[in-house]
Amino acid sequence: MSDRHILIFLIQVFLILSLARGLGEIFRRWRQPALTAEIIVGIFLGPTILGRFFPQLYQLIFPADIIQQNMLETVAWLGIFFLLLEMGLEMDFSTAWRHRGNALKIAIADIIIPALIPILLFYYLLPDAYLVNADKRMVFVIFMGTVLTISALPIAARALKDLDIYKTDLGLLIMSALSVNDVIGWLMFTLVLGLFIQPDINIFKVLSIFIATIGFAIICLKPGRKFADSIIRKIKDKSMPEPGSSLTFICMLGFICGAITQKIGIHALFGFFLAGIMAGGSHALPEKTRHVISQMVYAIFVPFFFVNTGLRIDFLKNFDIFLVLLITIIGIAGRFIGAWIGVNISTVSRVNRLTIAIAHTPGGSMEIIVGLIALEYSLISAPMFEAIVFGAVFSSVILGPWLRYAISRRKEMEVLEFFSRHTLIEDVKATDKRGAISELCSAIAEHNNVPRAEALVAAVMQRENNMGTAVEEGVAVPHARLNSLLKPIVAFGRSRSGIDWDSPDGEPTRLIFLILTSKEEDWSQVQILRIIAKLMASQKNRDALFNAKDAHELWSHIEKMLTMHKVVRKQ
Repeated sequence: MSDRHILIFLIQVFLILSLARGLGEIFRRWRQPALTAEIIVGIFLGPTILGRFFPQLYQLIFPADIIQQNMLETVAWLGIFFLLLEMGLEMDFSTAWRHRGNALKIAIADIIIPALIPILLFYYLLPDAYLVNADKRMVFVIFMGTVLTISALPIAARALKDLDIYKTDLGLLIMSALSVNDVIGWLMFTLVLGLFIQPDINIFKVLSIFIATIGFAIICLKPGRKFADSIIRKIKDKSMPEPGSSLTFICMLGFICGAITQKIGIHALFGFFLAGIMAGGSHALPEKTRHVISQMVYAIFVPFFFVNTGLRIDFLKNFDIFLVLLITIIGIAGRFIGAWIGVNISTVSRVNRLTIAIAHTPGGSMEIIVGLIALEYSLISAPMFEAIVFGAVFSSVILGPWLRYAISRRKEMEVLEFFSRHTLIEDVKATDKRGAISELCSAIAEHNNVPRAEALVAAVMQRENNMGTAVEEGVAVPHARLNSLLKPIVAFGRSRSGIDWDSPDGEPTRLIFLILTSKEEDWSQVQILRIIAKLMASQKNRDALFNAKDAHELWSHIEKMLTMHKVVRKQ
């Protein structure tokens, strides 16, 4: 490796990060996934645009030199590994398992149906010209069936956050089902890939790979999670520098798990994914640390992978409209139908079924990663890979507007009627989360025909332990659903000193909205949470509540905010 290699590599890194970050910010403002911007940057810098119209400049920046290509390729692979690690980190597998009833039904249906549709269609109807090897049609269709089952959990999570329903019970169920879908889908994919890239495969090797993979996954999801939790707790107890110490441990865990799965005979990606789940299951890992890790991965490493995707092939040369439409339609329709069947055989409220089914439709980054690995192992052709990329991007782009449309069809309620002066606490005395919830529940129990305060606290804390309800900017929205409630109840409390609520931004919580709703009307919880989130997104509204002189002024501000929201919505 010469000095010139290093110089060109630094120029490549500068161009990739600056263009991907700049265009990504524009796309975020449009509420579109950053991966779309990153792929567009890759297409612009790659053979599709720069190489076609400015070939000399293209060869200067991206020369056909194996050392130069490998330098960028290595960083791109780190991007893939860290993306899978971060995905596992964001996945709350224990919560998903506690909701395994409905979540498992949705996830299994959303794996079987999207897999069967392409397997049957491609096996009987797809022309041989679209296969790399016509003699291995069965291998191809099984692989494609696996590719089109995996939904994009990060894309769905971002859409739910944009719509302010991520912290609701509906959001929790969607994320639980997607988590189960991801674990099963990635297990299927890595098993299929491992079996088909083995040079001397036989029934005994197939069996050994299958047993080793399942066994290692069980070890990671059971004792492995306890081990990771114990290490992270020791890091916290010894006051080691954070987030650096936890980040180092999590990365080490990813590398060793990746090495083990690679040795087993399946891809290292599955090991990184399992390592993320192991570390992510620790309640000792602060939300702020998770947020910092996520920001680092998506700001630095992930752009290299998606930009490199555009650098690899000429998208104009390999564009096949038939394949693009086929893969896009089958992928979106299959995942939607699968999830729709799953929610209809579950106990999910009818009003939420369309929203859940739509949330399962994006292929996103996962579909692209799987497609790229398949291309590298010559399981699919370049036109097929391009069709997978287009389908993944298109399904991600339409998710936000599609979900917004589904939610807009529902009648919005008047939230002010669920607030009361009697359930407003001007100055919460508690210094911890449970104490604050207890004060608010006591105020509710004192002035409403509801269960005792202890029962309310238990219900709210159970939900809080499933998924933290702190949002950024000093706001928390603890909530629960109870059988005995006739209508929703909202209590408000202000903490002048602030309470540690494990917020993603690390800031203490000062404004607390406690929401109790009936289990029979779960959409009311979503409505109330969305409206409160929209109001608290305003710095002016937050300052007005925190700086109010007394309870009377607090109540006046709440009335004004909710009334103004009602007027703006009607306009």
